[in-house]
Amino acid sequence: MSVQSTSSPAKILIIPGLYGSGPEHWQSQWETQHPEFVRVNQLDWNTPICHDWITVLDTAIRKENDHVILVGHSLGSVTIAHWANHYGRKIVGALIVAPSDTEAATFPEGTTGFSPVPTRRLPFPSTVIASTDDPYISLERVTTLSEAWGSKLITLGTCGHISVSNGFGPWPEGIQYITDLQATAT
Repeated sequence: MSVQSTSSPAKILIIPGLYGSGPEHWQSQWETQHPEFVRVNQLDWNTPICHDWITVLDTAIRKENDHVILVGHSLGSVTIAHWANHYGRKIVGALIVAPSDTEAATFPEGTTGFSPVPTRRLPFPSTVIASTDDPYISLERVTTLSEAWGSKLITLGTCGHISVSNGFGPWPEGIQYITDLQATAT
């Protein structure tokens, strides 16, 4: 399924989280299945520095003249919020899946500069996809962040961190959220 608009289709940029997304992860599978999806490759997946990640992301976005839909997972989702907070530019939209709470005690150590999580309204349409039992963010916190960002919140029920270990391999249903964002933006 190709994501199209009435004008030219937006480039879909995949933004993995901490440690990147392995080959079985839904982000990696989408990238393989959809040639119009491009992964933003960070310099350091294991001990990331926020400034570096948002700089790499901005370079990828500028390459597409801001005509992009960002698809973040976990720390990649938080990177989108930091990018928007820092640069403030309007893009087509963002799908923010299972954002991690970098301020929570459950968040893995080894990252720099991702706290606090920005709470400024995003200057583009966005949808947050969350689980009611994500070990990296509480439902209350993801609800608060979604409201602050001006994002539509969709909860999938008890789905953990919305990853391979939670049964999210190819996740074809997730593509519909991108299609919906594209339609909203046109």
